[in-house]
Amino acid sequence: MLKNAVTLVTGGASGLGRATVERFARVGSKVVLCDLKSSQGEQVAKEIGDNVVFVPVDVTSEKDVTAAIDTAKSKFGRLDVAVNCAGIAVAAKTYNFNKNLAHRLDDFANVLMVNTVGTFNVVRLSAGLIGANEPNKDGQRGVIINTASVAAFDGQIGQAAYAASKAAVVGMTLPIARDLSTQGIRICTIAPGLFDTPMLQALPDKVRAFLAKTIPFPQRLGNPAEYAQLAESIVENPLLNGEVIRLDGALRMMP
Repeated sequence: MLKNAVTLVTGGASGLGRATVERFARVGSKVVLCDLKSSQGEQVAKEIGDNVVFVPVDVTSEKDVTAAIDTAKSKFGRLDVAVNCAGIAVAAKTYNFNKNLAHRLDDFANVLMVNTVGTFNVVRLSAGLIGANEPNKDGQRGVIINTASVAAFDGQIGQAAYAASKAAVVGMTLPIARDLSTQGIRICTIAPGLFDTPMLQALPDKVRAFLAKTIPFPQRLGNPAEYAQLAESIVENPLLNGEVIRLDGALRMMP
C-alpha cells in the first residue's frame, strides 16, 4: 500500500518522525513532512528527496494542520496515511516538598495540549481527506498511526503530565477506530519504550548505558528505524485496527 501512497508525518524533522519519513519515502510513498517552523524540517525534506515536502506545523493549530492537509491534496492529489510523532515532555513532581513548589499547571496543560489535543487535531482533520479516497476491495480508504509511550502504562516519578497525555492517546485509539470504521479508515497506536532519539541523546553516556540495561532484551535503546518498520507493518496489515502495540523490548519502567 505504501508504494505511491501519500503520507503525512508530524514531528518529521527528527527522531521517530524522521525515521518514518525516510522509510516511507524509500518504499515509494510521497510524504508531507510536518514540524515546527524552527525545526530542520525543510533541510531534512531536501535531503530525503523530491517526493518529500516540508510544511511548518504546530499540531495544536487547526490552521497549520489544515494547510498541511491542503498541501497533500494540491501537491500529491490525496492523503492515504497520517502518522503522529510530534510530542513534548516535561519532568516535574506533582509537588516538590524540598522547594515547597507545586507542579506548574501551565506546564501540565501544555504537554496535554501538544501530545493529546495535537494528536487528535491531526486525526480529526486528516480523516476528512483520507475518507474521500476510493476504497480498496476490503473497503479500506486509509490508515492513521498515533504515538503513545510505555509511560502511559508505567509512568515514572515526575511524569504525571507526560504519562497522562500518552494514556489519553491510548484511551482514544479504540473509540476513534470505531468512529472511523464506517468510512474504512484504520487507526493504531504505537507505544515506544526507550528509543535513541534527540531527547535521550542529550543525556550523559553513563545515563544512557544505565537506561539500556533496564531493557530485558534486546538490551539496548530502540532505533527509530524500528519504530518506522512497525509503522510500515501497520499500514501493510489490513487487520490491524484499534490496537495499541508496545515496542519496548519487554521493558517495564521503574518508578
